[in-house]
Amino acid sequence: MVKDIPEAVREICLSFPEAEELSSHGSPDFRVRGKTFATYVVNHHGDGRVALWLGSPPGAQAQYVRDEPEYFFVPPYVGPRGWLGVELDKGLSWKRVAALVREAYEKVAPAALAKQIGKTIQIAAPKATLSAEERDPLNTPAMQRLIQPLREYCLSLPDVEEEPRFGSPSWRAGKRTFATLWRYDGVLRFLFWVGIEQQSLYTADPRFSIPPYMGHNGWIALSIGSKPNWKEIRSLALHSYRHFALKRMLDRLDANA
Repeated sequence: MVKDIPEAVREICLSFPEAEELSSHGSPDFRVRGKTFATYVVNHHGDGRVALWLGSPPGAQAQYVRDEPEYFFVPPYVGPRGWLGVELDKGLSWKRVAALVREAYEKVAPAALAKQIGKTIQIAAPKATLSAEERDPLNTPAMQRLIQPLREYCLSLPDVEEEPRFGSPSWRAGKRTFATLWRYDGVLRFLFWVGIEQQSLYTADPRFSIPPYMGHNGWIALSIGSKPNWKEIRSLALHSYRHFALKRMLDRLDANA
């Protein structure tokens, strides 16, 4: 079997004592005794990168990003804490990748574990490239056909435009987003507003969940599956639209009803 990038990442990250893999916000997260030292991220919020986010020694991030910007970048969220973004499909040596992961591991691992490492693992560079679905699962022809009915309905509402939001298709009424799609843990979810007081009514149905980042503002997520109930989804989208739309938009909507 030809090794791909995710397999190479796991081979390196799990080579260190007591390293384990967990899922964090849909991405593989590598930890030692509860502390994260590496996260593997593909196309984060539509950035197009296949990357590792690594803890790094003080000053290392600035040096690498300045001297080799074709391989290194400042990642979101953890970048202000000195973490280093490493692009994995731009030709960087996997020997260097392994050395950088080791530095990240040693930064958070207990000293007793770090002493057990020995020589840094050496692996063959992965030959298999990521498929279009792995890079951007929402941009494949099959997924685009699946979401087209939602796109057509949202764009039929007054003054609605589509725009990418964190790499996902979203629809806004004027300047306010009222609906978006998000693929999380391999599941396509439709996000819309219902209000905080209504969330518990929806989550009694296992198809619904409160999404991170937006849930505290009254948003909810529906797992739509391979055979969506478009009548239900259009109704939910309309309810959310009515909450965010301006009066002139609602007047046009009701006039055309």
